[in-house]
This record gives sequence, structure tokens and C-alpha cells, in this order.
Amino acid sequence: MPLEKGKSKKVVSSNIGEMVRSYKKTGKIGTSKPKSKEKAIKQATAIALATAGKSRSPVKAKDGGAFMVVKKKDGNKPVKIY
Repeated sequence: MPLEKGKSKKVVSSNIGEMVRSYKKTGKIGTSKPKSKEKAIKQATAIALATAGKSRSPVKAKDGGAFMVVKKKDGNKPVKIY
């Protein structure tokens, strides 16, 4: 069954569930074969977030380190997490 399109939590969650169920039946997610259920869940989460356009990749810092910019819920300035 193809993944649903959309950005809501409900759609992302259902896509993750669909991929995990297919992993339980076939032992594969797409063409890859994760060795454990935990790795399959991580991979399914990454695929579902990428499909929704919500995946977060770290931003490269000038000194070579990586960090993510996270917005606080209270509206203050964004915070860099290294």
C-alpha cells in the first residue's frame, strides 16, 4: 500500500505504522532489511518524515561541527543545539 500524502501528525503516524506492519510481514522496508525492529522503526520514521517534508537535517557550522536550530514554544529567540 502506498504511503499517504500530508504533513499532519496523523498522516505521518499512519505511514510509520504501515511500514512497520510491512516489516513484520516481509522483513523488509522497501528494499532494505533492517536487522531489528528498533532499527526498522527508526528507518520508517525517517522515511515518513521525509515524505511529509518534515525531516530535520543538521546544519553545518563554520568550525566543522553540526548543530540544529530549535525554536522555543514561548516565542523567544531560536536556540542552537550542538
